[in-house]
Amino acid sequence: MQSAIFDSRQTAYRSPFGAVEEGTPVLFRIRLPRWLGCHAAFLLRQADEGLGEADGMFWAGMDGEDYEWWDCRYTPPVPGLYWYGFAVDTCQGRRYILRQPDGTGVLSERDGARWQLTCYEKGFSTPDWLAGGVMYQIFPDRFARSGEPKAAVPEDRILREDWGGQPEWRPDSQGKIRNNDYFQGDLKGIENRLDRLKDLGVTCLYLNPIFEAHSNHRYDTADYTHIDPLLGTDEDFRSLVKTAARLGIRVILDGVFSHTGADSIYFNKEKRYPVEGAYQSLASPYASWYRFRRWPDDYTGWWGFVTLPEVDELNPAFLQYITGENGVVAKWLEEGASGWRLDVADELPDRFLEALRQAAKQADPQAIVLGEVWEDASNKQSYGHRRRYLLGRQLDSVMNYPFREAILGFLTGGDAGEFFNRIQDIVENYPPQVARLLMNHIGTHDTERALTILAGEPANGRGRNWQAGQRLSAEQRYRGLGLMRLAAALQYCLPGVPCVYYGDEAGMEGYRDPFNRGCYPWGQEDPELLLWYRKLGQLRQVALGLKEGSFQPAGRNQEALAFERWDPEKDAGVLCAVNRGGTERTLSLPRRWANRTVNLGGGWMEGAVLHLPPMDCAILIDNGEE
Repeated sequence: MQSAIFDSRQTAYRSPFGAVEEGTPVLFRIRLPRWLGCHAAFLLRQADEGLGEADGMFWAGMDGEDYEWWDCRYTPPVPGLYWYGFAVDTCQGRRYILRQPDGTGVLSERDGARWQLTCYEKGFSTPDWLAGGVMYQIFPDRFARSGEPKAAVPEDRILREDWGGQPEWRPDSQGKIRNNDYFQGDLKGIENRLDRLKDLGVTCLYLNPIFEAHSNHRYDTADYTHIDPLLGTDEDFRSLVKTAARLGIRVILDGVFSHTGADSIYFNKEKRYPVEGAYQSLASPYASWYRFRRWPDDYTGWWGFVTLPEVDELNPAFLQYITGENGVVAKWLEEGASGWRLDVADELPDRFLEALRQAAKQADPQAIVLGEVWEDASNKQSYGHRRRYLLGRQLDSVMNYPFREAILGFLTGGDAGEFFNRIQDIVENYPPQVARLLMNHIGTHDTERALTILAGEPANGRGRNWQAGQRLSAEQRYRGLGLMRLAAALQYCLPGVPCVYYGDEAGMEGYRDPFNRGCYPWGQEDPELLLWYRKLGQLRQVALGLKEGSFQPAGRNQEALAFERWDPEKDAGVLCAVNRGGTERTLSLPRRWANRTVNLGGGWMEGAVLHLPPMDCAILIDNGEE
């Protein structure tokens, strides 16, 4: 029986659920108590850049003796965001129905918080190949090295032979942090480990920047058209993607297009290249790319870094170089890449993103375009206006930081209700074709390692001097590894595609850059955690409900929660439950899971009640075979 005045997450009140294609009628229904004496009701709505409007609602019948339904339909005419709420005229005067954090409505004497309706372009589709898979993120200098000799490696690089040593973090004698120590990981090293990645169930590699650059992170691009010499050659890249393809693994690249390096063929501040860069001459073919206040030394740097001069992404010459018919985007797709992850997508103008998507899809209609956005990407504001990432002309999907916050927040003591609210906000706001491809990570090169977050002492703003000396104690590590199992179970079962940051499956720890970018510990992995990730990878291959299934909370208490994914077309689903606490917990589940066998994890079913041991999880699979 329905009990809310309104609930945007239940189709009894709003149908269809979630984001809709333009031209789709949406049914809105409110359930009012008879004692309120409602004699008129209105749907209040406002487009992002429009005036508020009101649609009259119709009395639609009784719900028992004490409640009545009012409803109306509204069809959003064009792609965009629409904000809606309700007003009712009663025997007590006008009242408003306002949105609560859990998607339900509450009566108020004043207007206030509203719900979001996302409307995307007709025909908007995303690539099929990533759905249901597993991603794996690699920081190339630190994953694996082949030991093969390299040509044309710049002499100013510090080449380290102590694989697994602590990355250099101290300023040099001039007080500068140069990020110029290299552990010599390379593309051949990755290729040599592809069988191991296949064993983890990986279907897509996401590589941090691999183009020529003069720092170990390579976010200061020096030449977009060549592989960095320490990583190998362009032929090494072609070999990697071909070998990966034979194993059913695709490769996507990191596109850093908001800035270049000052030490680059384009800017050439260090005079490394035998060409006229923008720093040498305003007659340089690259000079118009950059924002000079007073040439040559006064220019705009990305976040103020003089080593990272910002580009004008809409400069015709730059736009042609990156997104033109023979541009950078198309070149590397033609070389075998399957898509792009765009660095700082919220700093890239709409028109640039649209041109990049068009270039990618022309080169390969199944190429994927993912964006780095840390917030809810459906309603993100930057450049002084609402962004349109997910409406059909820009991104296929995004990195999913909100899910990371939900997972780590719950496992470090947060409320289960807040976990569900964070997940359901994204599921409700994002188009379904976007949500199925979400890049679900619990750590990246920009964040602390998940194991450190789960078990370590919070940094609380303390700098590298403190971070460098921190290691988890044996007791902390034991608890952290247990929580990592739970975090990974959630990560692998939520809507989207799990993305494993290299070494998380091995039990790597570390605070922020550079301590989260250590060398992969070959031969020293935590065997139980590694085995767990392998089992989760196998789960992704066999559980039909994880590819397209909807998300629905299935139970919660103070220490435990459960949710289910269900695909009605396949009549298949998955239930995932975790208990973060130190004692056994029980959860009452939907009847369809009664007396089923736990397929992965611990615990057992007694009727429709799941018994979960402490610090354990249970995953149940229904592939529609019964």
